[in-house]
Amino acid sequence: MNLQHFKTIFSDDLKYTYPQTEIDTFFFYLIEDYLGFQRIDVIMKSDFEIPEEKQLLFNNVIQRLKNEEPIQYILGNTEFYGYPFLVNKNTLIPRPETEELVEWILSEFSDIKNLQRDEVLKPLTILEIGTGTGCIPISLKKNLSNSDVSAIDISKEALKIASENAKLNNVDVQFIEQDILKADDLNFINSSTSNINFDVIVSNPPYVRELEKIEIKNNVLENEPHLALFVDDNNPLIFYDKIADLAKKHLTENGLLFFEINQYLGKETVKMLIDKGFKNIELKKDFSGNDRMIKASYYI
Repeated sequence: MNLQHFKTIFSDDLKYTYPQTEIDTFFFYLIEDYLGFQRIDVIMKSDFEIPEEKQLLFNNVIQRLKNEEPIQYILGNTEFYGYPFLVNKNTLIPRPETEELVEWILSEFSDIKNLQRDEVLKPLTILEIGTGTGCIPISLKKNLSNSDVSAIDISKEALKIASENAKLNNVDVQFIEQDILKADDLNFINSSTSNINFDVIVSNPPYVRELEKIEIKNNVLENEPHLALFVDDNNPLIFYDKIADLAKKHLTENGLLFFEINQYLGKETVKMLIDKGFKNIELKKDFSGNDRMIKASYYI
């Protein structure tokens, strides 16, 4: 079976499950990952005969896609902010909206980012709470080399993937297993100083309410870890509330708190931060026009 023939079969087998644009995306992911081909090769190498062992592999992928398993889990990898990341069912699949959050953080420190190296500068201290694949802290570290970056997660299995991703991207990030809801402070984090304070605390915690499950696609609902997705309807800001309290204790004087948030709870999240004494609160929309990110500062 040649490449062009396989593309036709691939589309026909999946046309009742996915829109054509998504099918094409899946196909290009597969040929790049399994054959090392680019999009142009579909035209230039349309007569390429796919080896039998690859055909069996592709047939297995088709069946898994029919069962609405995410392509990222099938391949075991994805891309975030231009960097490669390993993923499995113990981690959420990184979203484009989260790339926007990373970009926002980096824009706040553009002066530092643009410096090639300045030994006089004190390293920027960054903490992410709820790291999953490690995509946020690793991407920040890649762009802010003069920084000390730490990340927390409750899942031991997620932290294994995050550590592998740090190695894959050649960065040093300290990963810590911790249930943040049970933490009274952040003094469990290893630090070269006696004060555990951060210039940036960022979190994309669980924020989807149970009542919103009806809006979630099956490929997410049936595959991605619910521990990292859902919160109780009666206390949807539980993580934001706890992290804000910790940020009050552990942000530096000019430090910033960043959240990715539930699009339906922007005003509620802002009010919570105001009530806790945070200042300069900015609510920002994502590329789809939904309330998605918050930046805030806190001065003692």
